[in-house]
Amino acid sequence: MADASNDDLIDYEDEEEVQTEAPTTAANGNGSLAAPTADGTDGKEAKKGSYVGVHSTGFKDFLLKPELLRAIVDCGFEHPSEVQQECIPQAILKQDVLCQAKSGMGKTAVFVLASLQQLDPTNSGSDPSVLVLCHTRELAFQIRNEFSRFSKYMPDTKIAVLYGGTPIKNDQDKLQKEKPQIIVGTPGRVLGLVRDKTLSLRNVKHFILDECDKMLAAIDMRRDVQEIFRSTPHSKQVMMFSATLDKEVRPVCKKFMHQPLEIFVDDETKLTLHGLIQHYVKLRENEKNRRLNQLLDSLDFNQVCIFVKSVQRANELNKLLNECAFPSTCIHSQMPQEERIKRYKSFKEFTQRIMVATDIFGRGIDIERVNIVINYDMPEGADAYLHRVGRAGRFGTKGLAITFVSSEDDSKVLEDVQGRFEVNITELPENIDHSTYMTS
Repeated sequence: MADASNDDLIDYEDEEEVQTEAPTTAANGNGSLAAPTADGTDGKEAKKGSYVGVHSTGFKDFLLKPELLRAIVDCGFEHPSEVQQECIPQAILKQDVLCQAKSGMGKTAVFVLASLQQLDPTNSGSDPSVLVLCHTRELAFQIRNEFSRFSKYMPDTKIAVLYGGTPIKNDQDKLQKEKPQIIVGTPGRVLGLVRDKTLSLRNVKHFILDECDKMLAAIDMRRDVQEIFRSTPHSKQVMMFSATLDKEVRPVCKKFMHQPLEIFVDDETKLTLHGLIQHYVKLRENEKNRRLNQLLDSLDFNQVCIFVKSVQRANELNKLLNECAFPSTCIHSQMPQEERIKRYKSFKEFTQRIMVATDIFGRGIDIERVNIVINYDMPEGADAYLHRVGRAGRFGTKGLAITFVSSEDDSKVLEDVQGRFEVNITELPENIDHSTYMTS
């Protein structure tokens, strides 16, 4: 359980990480022990990197509420992923959790199921008991949807999603009338509602950060998170999750926590996704459009995400694709909030098959049918690359990532990705067997 009284969270830069005796699990990491399986074996015979092989148990072994188990069955889940197997048993016992796990392995379900399991249905109509913070409105919207589908058979559960770009009066009215037990929101809007005393956090029992490194690395957002944290009770459960969690951010996270269970599902060099085929294409900047058209014509795909480096390029490329008769849409930070959500929903519901996006769409967004990611512009660094390509190959499925390399700086980023994550990204062959990236 976390201590909300830390006064030095802002000035962490000069402090060294304090070693604790909190348990750490590095599933499938080099030199570490395999996590025990549900039947008590050590899982050594399981195929490395296979979540089904390592964990052949079912969600029922977590002793979840019948209402949750029914919803899990309705969602089509059969076996917990590695991160779910490692985290859920401890999370439902109120232990603080710090978790790094690669994209697409079910981290959201961990905190959604753990908090719903502990939710007291008799508290309906009182102040919220679950607070989830994330860094974008799209991610907040998605997390709210996850809470909704897993609480399908918990009719008294009320969830509110709060983010900027909409009139704050709407959120004030929603909180006063609906009295939600679960709040999902971005730090700026949540803090605004706390400051005007519309939102009371005095009964919060579960404080959750999704993509925690993104929020704690930026000083302004970290200050907002810290102020929100101090508005919650001294005693509460804190859970933090991210696909990338470097050694500089980990001690910052732990300052919000009390002896957390530290879960690193696959060490950093193994973070790239199983089942994801990765290639690069060397070309000049003025050749990108023609090559992109060729790829979209020749590749089989369900849905494609195309990442660019700026809002202007997103708009222009999307316009060009539509002129070439490709069913494309785009999403970026400068469009009105209602339009962003509308386009996100349209893509998720398979109305559109091609999405052009900036990095706002690169973290945490889960679109099940996306099986190809194209980096039209190289991301700024290795972490951004990992998050982008993680939009394909979700939860162990097949996928294809293709990256355009058009400058020396692009080549350096590609080298950094291959060196840091020990992944071999090869030049795109003339012909690709669609069975390598299309699930049959």
